[in-house]
Amino acid sequence: MSAVVTGCERCGSALEVGDLRCPICALAVAEPSERGVLLQKVQAKVVRCVTCGASLEYSAEVKAPRCAFCASVMQVETTADPLEQAEGFLPFLVDAAAAREALVRFLAEKRFFRPSDLAAAAALQSLRPMWWPAWGFNAGAQVSWAADSDAGSRRSAWAPHAGQEAMSFQNILVSASKGLSERECEQLAGHYQLDSEEKAPRGPEDAQVERFDVTRSGARKQILAAVESLACEEMTREHVPGSRVRNLHVAVVLSSLETKRYALPAHVLAYQYKGKVYRVVVHGQDANVVLGTAPLSWAKVLLVAGAVLLTLVVLVLLFSR
Repeated sequence: MSAVVTGCERCGSALEVGDLRCPICALAVAEPSERGVLLQKVQAKVVRCVTCGASLEYSAEVKAPRCAFCASVMQVETTADPLEQAEGFLPFLVDAAAAREALVRFLAEKRFFRPSDLAAAAALQSLRPMWWPAWGFNAGAQVSWAADSDAGSRRSAWAPHAGQEAMSFQNILVSASKGLSERECEQLAGHYQLDSEEKAPRGPEDAQVERFDVTRSGARKQILAAVESLACEEMTREHVPGSRVRNLHVAVVLSSLETKRYALPAHVLAYQYKGKVYRVVVHGQDANVVLGTAPLSWAKVLLVAGAVLLTLVVLVLLFSR
């Protein structure tokens, strides 16, 4: 995790290099020079997608670059504030050939509402390896909870319960990507080998790096939401008595927070089917993790809709007699 600089003047929580506010109580911290730390504030040039907002490292050799996520043309901008830099790069363990094979398997999956000729008619349009940004964090929290369960309900179906628990969370990843959706990031995050971290990128020569657009303090909301979600899961599994639970509510107060900025590998592929482009993301370390969109066979959709409508008409006629 990031090196600790000093403690918050109000709550004493650890601060890290680059923090503008305390990640626990949100108190604005002193200027870096007042904390005895010299931060290099570099006005960096990045290219930002005009469609999805993702920002990637700028290379002078690339003319009119296109976004690795949505293929839109990107524009060059100069940042006013220093950029957050990834501290740990996870290496690519899946190469381009394996990513193409994963796409072939994805297109060949037998799903009823897909066109029957999808695997044969689809054509690969682009394959772009890239690192997307994520915060890794360890956190301590005091969690207050309240819920209804069947424990001690007696004649009633439910009984109220409440309590407090001290909890800790280790190596949790929270997305800082604008190019990938939240669902895509969540499904990719659980399959990375964080112990394979390296200090410099190692992968395809043409791999791009998506930049961090928010500071650690700015990511506090996403981190807190992740802690609340994990706390709900653990409360249901470990702490709320009974076998059935409803109306679970948790309130989380962070007591400690250590973070690290990761760059996580993935292959972003685009394929074309009957003039329309669809996107697929293949995990950079596990080719079995493939996320993507596929076209619908409207003939099959209309067939199912017609069958449902016909069934409803028959039922109405039967019950109206």
